[in-house]
Amino acid sequence: MTATSNSVSNAATDIRPWTARSLLFVPGDSERKLEKALAGEADLIILDLEDSVAPSAKPGAREHVAKALGQGNRSKPLWVRINPLDTPDAMQDLVAVVQHRPDGIMLPKATPVEARLLGHYLMALEAAAGLEAESIRLIVVATETAPALFRLGDYAGVPRLDALTWGAEDLAAAFGSAANRDAKGNLLEPFALARTLCLAGANAAGVAPIETIDPNFRDEKRMAKVPADARTLGFRGMMAIHPAQVEPINRAFTPSEEELERARRIVALFEANPDSGALQLDGEMVDIPHLKQARGLIAQARV
Repeated sequence: MTATSNSVSNAATDIRPWTARSLLFVPGDSERKLEKALAGEADLIILDLEDSVAPSAKPGAREHVAKALGQGNRSKPLWVRINPLDTPDAMQDLVAVVQHRPDGIMLPKATPVEARLLGHYLMALEAAAGLEAESIRLIVVATETAPALFRLGDYAGVPRLDALTWGAEDLAAAFGSAANRDAKGNLLEPFALARTLCLAGANAAGVAPIETIDPNFRDEKRMAKVPADARTLGFRGMMAIHPAQVEPINRAFTPSEEELERARRIVALFEANPDSGALQLDGEMVDIPHLKQARGLIAQARV
């Protein structure tokens, strides 16, 4: 292996999953779609070698993704979703891309056991390529199998882990469900539970919770509502499957100036009164949870 990406600029990698609002999937076998994504407004790009690539196209997709990673300076962080670790494709994916130092790997259909095992594989491949240890980070899609749902509280301390996200499509297949959403697009109960467990699991592990994709990219009202609801619940960003979804996702996850101004006032109030646990602001009581929320909001702001 040759460490062709040791010269890659790290300017784009300042954006990590906990600051990325939009994470856009791009099929690994489509040069045209990658060019369009790089010119667009997505904060982070996920080059996909899994579900969006047909089995017969996977060898060519690996070559294309490796070429894209090795081209030098990057305008955006480039992550790679590999195939599940229990498939022969996974190791071929890793061998093809790690030498070109992707910013991170997305691991699908996983539990903490597979996430830790992937860390060992990455450690060896980074060393072989002359890359800094743990320079390649990790997002786990943590709800795509039935066993995975019972392990969402076990991600604390998993090396490299930056974020957890979830998926409803593969989980529906695992359950034998006819659908994962009702006629209005709302999640059915088992899949809403998976979403909640992902949110809880990410916070328990101290990493970013990322909202899953929404399949509807033509309904403008829905494209605005879904990410706004996700942010209200505490998700830090959202994955997209179409460029049209990026702008409403970015808008939803960008704190308004009014929100930031209030958050700064809360922080300033507690800094001026360090021995107080509850204070009054604009006729309302604010306490330590409000302070934590305010600090979190400021940290998320892209300023």
